[in-house]
Amino acid sequence: MKCILQRTGENLATEVEIADTYFTRLKGLMLRKGLADGKTLLLDPCPQIHTCFMRFEIDAVFCDKKGVVLYVVEKMKPWRFSKFVRNARYTWEFNGGALQGRVKKGDTILFE
Repeated sequence: MKCILQRTGENLATEVEIADTYFTRLKGLMLRKGLADGKTLLLDPCPQIHTCFMRFEIDAVFCDKKGVVLYVVEKMKPWRFSKFVRNARYTWEFNGGALQGRVKKGDTILFE
C-alpha cells in the first residue's frame, strides 16, 4: 500500500502500517526508535493524537473520509497533544521532517 499526494503525484510513503483497532491506535508509535524511511502509520479513525512515550518527532496529517487534508503538524515533539480536528477520519504519521512543507490544508492524500 502507498500514500500519494494527489496534487503532485508524489509518493509520500511506499509502506503503510494500519492501526485500526483501539489497541493498535493507542499504541501507535510509542516506544519505537522511529519509522523506516518511506514508511507511515495510518490511524483510523483518529481526530486527535498524542506523542506520549515516543522517542522521536513526527509529522502528522489529519484527513477527512475522502482523504482531504484538514490539518498538518510538522515536527511534533514527544509528550505533546495535537488539537482535536473536527471531521478528521484518518491521521497519517511520518518521521519528523519527512513532509518538509509539501502537504497543505486542502490537498488530497490517496492510498492504494
